[in-house]
Amino acid sequence: MRSTRGTGKRPVPRRHAVGAALLSVVALAALTSCAEEPGKSGGKNGDEITLGLTYTPNIQFAPFYVAKEKGYYEDAGVDVTLRHHGAAEDLFGALKQGDEDVVYAGGDEMLQARSKNLPIVDIATIYHRYPVALLVPEDSDIKKPADLKGRTIGTPGPYGETYFGLLALLKEAGLSEKDAKVKYIGFTQQAALKGDKVDGVMGYINNDAVTFKESGTPVRAITLSDEGGGQSLVGPSLGAKQSTLDDRGEDIRKFVDASLRGMQYTIDHPEEAVELSQKHIPGLNGDKKENALAVLKATQPLMRNERGELGYIDPQVWDRMAELMYDQGLLDKQISAEQGYDADYLPKS
Repeated sequence: MRSTRGTGKRPVPRRHAVGAALLSVVALAALTSCAEEPGKSGGKNGDEITLGLTYTPNIQFAPFYVAKEKGYYEDAGVDVTLRHHGAAEDLFGALKQGDEDVVYAGGDEMLQARSKNLPIVDIATIYHRYPVALLVPEDSDIKKPADLKGRTIGTPGPYGETYFGLLALLKEAGLSEKDAKVKYIGFTQQAALKGDKVDGVMGYINNDAVTFKESGTPVRAITLSDEGGGQSLVGPSLGAKQSTLDDRGEDIRKFVDASLRGMQYTIDHPEEAVELSQKHIPGLNGDKKENALAVLKATQPLMRNERGELGYIDPQVWDRMAELMYDQGLLDKQISAEQGYDADYLPKS
């Protein structure tokens, strides 16, 4: 929910759970030459694992804070360091250089990086519903994606999950960017919508929508449809380089299992999860705690699929995403979806 996604040189937005995380134009250019150097696996020796959290400390990362504080990583026999990215840091830079073993990023962002020769693999899907939506005022006459024709839509920029989500909504309606008036507004969604500068903004349903409501401006979320084949984008996930998986597969399995235990505990005990997160999020008190709890509760429905599973990787969504992103010119080259994920690191049922 990185509002934010959603990644690359990441600006400091108001949000993302979840997201998440946005891949900047500069970061995208940098990835064009990030094929892995021979002999650099990126993994460390022994049981140490560094997880890159691609945003400043935020309640979106509560499952990992909880896993750390509840001792789940220690119980699993892995020594996990939670590393938050700097505001101007490339999303995948530390992973490429071997300073991180696993990174939290959108599956769509991983696929885009893979098309630029970074051999990153999704090993667990964190959000099973794409967290980005078009947010419009409650009284707006925009009811469905087809209503976007001729409307002014604000999005931070031509990058990351908010942009990918916009393109997916337009395609769902049979529209292109030329059919709507897309306006790049940075992370000023509230000001742009409240000031009537746009008809709707792309944002996160588990963060931006909550913030709008708390500020006295309730909004409706127009999300990607499950009809006509289902969702076409993979949201926040955990990714690692193939070489790390080859060298340290058992450590990664232990790490994923412990992280999903933290996620389950966060879902079951959101109030305690906020308390446990205080150690990791400076200034999380008072009204900020109330906001964090509201965000966490809005995030809960995203974390499980319709069967209640955590971490599940859906091959069909990956197939649809690979096709969508290539058709929209978001990939440097066509990528087989199967190259982008590996469910072998999820706990065995």
